[in-house]
Amino acid sequence: MKKEERYQRLIDYFQVAMPIAESELHYENPFQLLIAVILSAQCTDKRINLITPPLFDDYPTPEALAASTPEVIFEYIHSVSYPNNKAKHLVGMAKMLVEAFHSQVPSELDDLIRLPGVGRKTANVIQAVIYKKPAMAVDTHVFRVSHRIGLVSDSCTTPLCVEKELTQHIPQNLIPIAHHWLILHGRYTCTARSPKCSSCGLLPFCAYKEKNIL
Repeated sequence: MKKEERYQRLIDYFQVAMPIAESELHYENPFQLLIAVILSAQCTDKRINLITPPLFDDYPTPEALAASTPEVIFEYIHSVSYPNNKAKHLVGMAKMLVEAFHSQVPSELDDLIRLPGVGRKTANVIQAVIYKKPAMAVDTHVFRVSHRIGLVSDSCTTPLCVEKELTQHIPQNLIPIAHHWLILHGRYTCTARSPKCSSCGLLPFCAYKEKNIL
């Protein structure tokens, strides 16, 4: 099957099967989402949603968080992965928002990745979710699913390569929701271990099926 056809069939499927696809992180504004995404690195959204409400309540603005210390923030987030580093990142991020961006979460990639704790993946999440830009955040789910389905070649071995291939073949207006399609499909169906192929709607055009003769 040609790659273009595989992409089109994937888009056709998800537009019907998952017309609404959103982040599973809980947030009420761009600042809260930025905090949640920084915390979610190598941690589950479920865990982040459990620990962020008190943090959001006590530090509702960049100014409030910037005035705190990593030691204080650590007590709110100690149950997440790498809490020491993330506490430092959150306070540093808030200070930079106040000092460099008038307390507003920026929309441009180059500005976002200046913030402590924000890499390309996190920046792309903010661009796609908040600003509806054609940015594709490639996490472990997106990376795995893209290869399994056959959206990217086996030689595409880095997140940046996967991002470029996906954004090249997916219409720009669909990239923000396609990001969620792939994440949610990887989280609940195309799991790392024992993918649920028998109940997968993508099976008829999945390269993984073709390779494994399911």
